[in-house]
Amino acid sequence: MNGIRTRKKAVEATDGSDRKLNGHADPRDRDGTLTGPSENIFLFYPNIIGYSRIILAIASLYYMPLHPRTCSLLYSISCLLDALDGVAARRFNQSTRFGAVLDMVTDRCTTSCLLVFLSSAFPRWALLFQGLISLDFASHYMHMYATLAMGGSEQSHKKIDQSRSRLLHLYYNNRTVLFVVCALNELFFIALYLLSFSSPILSPSLLPTEDRPGATSQPGSPSHPSSLIFATPGSAWAMELARANKMDSFWPWVIAGSSFPVMAGKQILNVIQLIKASKWLAEGDIQARRTQGLPKRK
Repeated sequence: MNGIRTRKKAVEATDGSDRKLNGHADPRDRDGTLTGPSENIFLFYPNIIGYSRIILAIASLYYMPLHPRTCSLLYSISCLLDALDGVAARRFNQSTRFGAVLDMVTDRCTTSCLLVFLSSAFPRWALLFQGLISLDFASHYMHMYATLAMGGSEQSHKKIDQSRSRLLHLYYNNRTVLFVVCALNELFFIALYLLSFSSPILSPSLLPTEDRPGATSQPGSPSHPSSLIFATPGSAWAMELARANKMDSFWPWVIAGSSFPVMAGKQILNVIQLIKASKWLAEGDIQARRTQGLPKRK
């Protein structure tokens, strides 16, 4: 009983401004009077767009193994909505920390899932794709943590001081640069994904086999079914893969070649972001140790 009373007193003593009800903003002031309409952060327009991105990304992953056109369309729409949620946040004055984190987590997860598929499609380059995934996660996590630890909870991770890094300042503060770099970075990986279905140069399994000139040795093709369910040459799986294998590789090569420099630049930015965030955290550690009188002189 004493524990219950203690918890009740703690709740009663809580400041009204600190009350949060499952994503709902408490409109009451300290004296309990209503000061404004109640809001549900989870139902803000930008966040709803974010949920739509997640649904589209999951759908694209479902079609990814065998339906390259459908997958590319769904994945591209999900990426394009990344720009729309920012516009909605500014238009309706609904910028939130939850929305910013949701947006970044969605970006990291969708790109990582595509890179995981590319690792299986191009086994020789699996280590490179795994490195790109690790670099992407590490740089953004370090950057977010450094911003929260050193800049305070109210500072956005996109607010980069120009004296700290001119490139990162340009990348995060110029919306056009941010959109173009992110879009071309994703386009490069989408082009690689399409080439895994259309280019024998990158995917030798697409070359016709000796016994069946019209078939390929790619797993799941009519001559090499991946399961008994789709073992017949006329199955939906085999027919779709046969159409995919006839996909023209010209435009994927053009997209990959034109977007590669931007993709490479994006990875350089990730390295810079990781280094700058590490140095920022180290500066904070030095200041904290000096405050504590460390290192102590002998």
